[in-house]
Amino acid sequence: MESGKSGQEWDLNKRSKLGLKVEEFAVLVGVIRPGQTEELAAEYLDELEFLALTAGAKTKKRFTQKLKNPDKRTFVGKGKLEEIRQYVADHEEINVVIFDDDLTGKQTNIIEEELTVKIVDRSSLILDIFARRAQTAQAKTQVDLAQMQYLLPRLRGLWTHLERQRGGIGMRGPGEKEIETDRRIVRDKVSLLKKKLEKIDQQNRTRRKQRGDTIRVALVGYTNVGKSTLMNVLSKSEVFAENKLFATLDTTVRKVVIDSTPFLLSDTVGFIRKLPTHLIESFKSTLDEAKEADILLHVVDIAHPQYEDHVKTVMETLRDLGAEDKPTLMVFNKMDLYRKRYFDDLLEDEMKTLIEKELKEKLKNDYDADNIFISAINKENIGELRTTVLRMVKEQYEIRYPYQAKVW
Repeated sequence: MESGKSGQEWDLNKRSKLGLKVEEFAVLVGVIRPGQTEELAAEYLDELEFLALTAGAKTKKRFTQKLKNPDKRTFVGKGKLEEIRQYVADHEEINVVIFDDDLTGKQTNIIEEELTVKIVDRSSLILDIFARRAQTAQAKTQVDLAQMQYLLPRLRGLWTHLERQRGGIGMRGPGEKEIETDRRIVRDKVSLLKKKLEKIDQQNRTRRKQRGDTIRVALVGYTNVGKSTLMNVLSKSEVFAENKLFATLDTTVRKVVIDSTPFLLSDTVGFIRKLPTHLIESFKSTLDEAKEADILLHVVDIAHPQYEDHVKTVMETLRDLGAEDKPTLMVFNKMDLYRKRYFDDLLEDEMKTLIEKELKEKLKNDYDADNIFISAINKENIGELRTTVLRMVKEQYEIRYPYQAKVW
């Protein structure tokens, strides 16, 4: 999709790529709905800005508007759209406007004509990041499927050059036939991708069976909480880790041995708020590692101001997967950042220890789960984490083999 101010029409093939270039400058747009605070809306836009940065776009300006319901044509009100248009016109470097909610094809087309720059919504932005991160055949197939499912309901609105051929209600004539042809092509591709994904899933299920009776531990959590860094620390391997959203898209499995007791440790794709349904459906097979695990290590970025919302999102996703009742250890990561952000330099060590102890008890009561405080990047408290994980793994072996002593 080319960016610019010429107001040219985007064709279907360009639109389907949904991509951002390496260096772009963006404007973010969010709607504050009834019952939603301005603080929460700002948090959503913070996350959207991080998503944009991950995709290669720097944010220049944010716009928000309080609306009971988004406008069916322009999503935001006409006055707000004109305000955005004027800002974009005054700043020539801006070449993309990103909305924090999904847009219909019609809305995208109308807004694009008004602003004469590329329009991206939350789903297409996440899809762009997923497309960049996908490495394996499974991840690439999942991204392709999600893109096709995103595109299918928007085909009609995206066909702007056919509007001149309308003959009446329903766009009769050759234009409608062309849209139906493309719908059929997209549906056929969706069907083929689902079959391909099912074949890959079958191979993965066979691979999981071949792992034998070894206990499986899965790292789960919100995106960018440090799962891959923790994976590297526990397994002493080199899994790609980066301070960006969705740095890891492909599931990684490593064999770990602690005190002569082996288990399999897997890293999974991070969760995120307002994740589109078609993305969840496409990536459920990747999350099978969490569903089939014996133990979950729920990693949380304790230093993040909205970590409670992140925990809620992860728990809801686990519930959707049917994996909420597994033995779970809450691993509150990034304690180094927590202390840096919330502890005064003049605070005595004894008081810091007392505050952390009270926080630990509060979190244990709030989530009804054992927890541990660590810093994966500094390897703080990793010894205690290993001891706790070893105890949980041994308990699962005893449940699985109650009548025999397992010697590894």
